[in-house]
Amino acid sequence: MRISDYIEQSFSNLWKKKLRTTLTIFGVMIGIGALVSMFSFGQGIQDNITKTFNELQLFNYISVYPRSENNHTIPSFEEPNAPEQAGPYTQILDDDLIRYVTEIEGVESAFPEVRFPAMIRFNEEENFSLVQVLPADVCQSGLMKLRAGRPYTSADANALIISDSLLRRMKVKEPQTIIGQQIEISTLTVDLTLSNIPNIISFIRGTGLPFSRQSYPFTIVGVTEKMGFAGPMPVRSDVFIAPAESENMKKLSLTSIWDLFQSSQQAKGYSMVNIKLSSTKYIEPVKEKMEDKGFRTFALIDHLEEIKTGFIFMNLFLFAVGMIAITVAALGIINTMVMSILERYKEIGIMKAVGASDNDVKKIFLFESGAIGFLGGVMGLALGWLVSMIINQVINYFMVKQGAPSMDYFSFRWWLVSGAIVFSILISLAAGVYPTMRAARVDPVVALRHD
Repeated sequence: MRISDYIEQSFSNLWKKKLRTTLTIFGVMIGIGALVSMFSFGQGIQDNITKTFNELQLFNYISVYPRSENNHTIPSFEEPNAPEQAGPYTQILDDDLIRYVTEIEGVESAFPEVRFPAMIRFNEEENFSLVQVLPADVCQSGLMKLRAGRPYTSADANALIISDSLLRRMKVKEPQTIIGQQIEISTLTVDLTLSNIPNIISFIRGTGLPFSRQSYPFTIVGVTEKMGFAGPMPVRSDVFIAPAESENMKKLSLTSIWDLFQSSQQAKGYSMVNIKLSSTKYIEPVKEKMEDKGFRTFALIDHLEEIKTGFIFMNLFLFAVGMIAITVAALGIINTMVMSILERYKEIGIMKAVGASDNDVKKIFLFESGAIGFLGGVMGLALGWLVSMIINQVINYFMVKQGAPSMDYFSFRWWLVSGAIVFSILISLAAGVYPTMRAARVDPVVALRHD
């Protein structure tokens, strides 16, 4: 028999038992649909993370930390100045070092991590936030994604960029409406002067703190998306101002939370400096120069393999969950094929009596199993795509209402589409092995006597 004859006969035999065949195909369809949806979600997450990192050029950044005398082997993800590791710095991150760094080949810019706590007041709403000092050239480099307005320039006076998440907490739904409006930043300072006697007395009694507030007006020129990446990233606050404005403000500067635990013996300097490179090829040379000067460094690209390994484990987990549905579908195929053999017992005997070999019988039932897998794979692929699109629309609907950008949470690659169908056929063929072997062992004499 030709292959086309086997295919035609397999579909013909399946069509004779429409209900049973349909239910079995539905089982495969649900299993493949679940597997495809999970894999496409995992791939979508990977694509979004990789795309964001590449767009923001986060692989082109190096973070530099001071290394204390008591600390020489701290892992990159730990805070540089934790209390139990504190000690006098061997090198200081200061403006002289920043000027030196900017002259290194491949360095586009370098800026310190400077943040301070403040109360942000807009209309009648007031919220606590960390204000980050960000140079104008970094602000204009595309590192921040603006939802409205523009990045501030060095010529702008008292310009400010605010995140859309902070605006939502202030009950502002349309970012475009607040561009050009005034906003107030109130900083906290330790005030032990006579003008702050009430607070000093409260501090002595243990009922307050000796802080005073200083208010400064700013103009909102842009609204950015929340950039809350984990780890030492260059942008991770809700409010951004230029260094010139920061220098004229009385404030508590916190480049890191560990600044609160610094010893008075420690030389003052920045807790971290971010270096932006023109290309990833300069990562290692610049890191070596910084480490030769006694500093610690962190580069996201160094942990790229760890990130990829995390993606692999995520895919394996999703695959394991999806295989539960596939296993149930495979059992359904086995049940359908065994029932088919029992019903066609006499037919198999007749085929063998007129000259059909064991291999011919095996091929007939394997083609039927493969046909179930093919139909279930195609329908499962369609089901997975449809469900993924619906879920994607629902998620985006609620995320957009919260002010988050719309994105594709599912990604259907060509290898996923073709692999889903091939995998479905292979699983169906594997499930059909036992029924096929059972059909090949049928004794034609016994089968012809079978009622």
